[in-house]
Amino acid sequence: MKTEIKRATGLLVIEVVNSNPNGDPDRESDPRQRPNGLGEISPVSFKRKLRDLLEDADSPFFKSLPPAYSENPGNYRILESRGRDKPAITKEMSGEGKKFNQTDFLNSLFVKKYWDARIFGNTFLEDGGDKGFIKTGVVQFGVGLSISPINIVRHTNTSKPGVQEGKNAGMAPLAFRIVEHGVYCMPFFVNPNYAGKTGCAAADIELMKLLIPQAYDLNRSAIRPDVRIRHAWHVEHKNSLGSCPDYLLLEALTPKRIGDAAAASLSWSDYEDKAGLPDDLAAKIESATDLMAQ
Repeated sequence: MKTEIKRATGLLVIEVVNSNPNGDPDRESDPRQRPNGLGEISPVSFKRKLRDLLEDADSPFFKSLPPAYSENPGNYRILESRGRDKPAITKEMSGEGKKFNQTDFLNSLFVKKYWDARIFGNTFLEDGGDKGFIKTGVVQFGVGLSISPINIVRHTNTSKPGVQEGKNAGMAPLAFRIVEHGVYCMPFFVNPNYAGKTGCAAADIELMKLLIPQAYDLNRSAIRPDVRIRHAWHVEHKNSLGSCPDYLLLEALTPKRIGDAAAASLSWSDYEDKAGLPDDLAAKIESATDLMAQ
């Protein structure tokens, strides 16, 4: 297993078919959409999928992981979990109640236990004097944005045993809200510059690369039955500072819309797929891997 964290640029190419990839609570759980019609998937939504996969240590997926992970579930717990005990976690963060400093933090139970805190950072305010602070993580996911506008379909859900009386008994008007078809691109970035602040190790990044391909397949739901990661590009740079501008890599790997880009797509065939980087960019990086092909 690798021991050094490499600077990396990533791009998820996500195809949505008759599913709601990320509901908007401000719009009655409609699929997220910008005023210009483009669909969105929030970074929080995708990271939640990774956390949910790892949180269930008794699942077939967790048990299928390499022994370094599957045999040490106590080192791969999730901080951003429901029902967490914040006072107990805060105590872990500060080195079991000692005055906080960076050495205590890196040796604390907090760092040893919580994978998502090591890799994504944490939003707990830490006791650093008069003001607390938030730790930024090694990995940052960007907003997933559809290449073309999306068409949202809304239907009423029905249930034979009515749950309410009156005209709409057994009905949930317009509760079924899905994207007919869309292709979204979500960038992510691995920045080793912050590894010493959060305790992130190369093994944590390698675990993320194992989680990404299963993020949707093992997290299906009634409203999200068919979300496909077509590509999960992970591009490693030649040095820790970066050997190629991120935007050039992202632009080169983004599928191109065929035909009317202003109209909602109907299938994957409406896009020109990208098989990899052109030679001039490939020469500037260490490697380009599609995690979906492994």
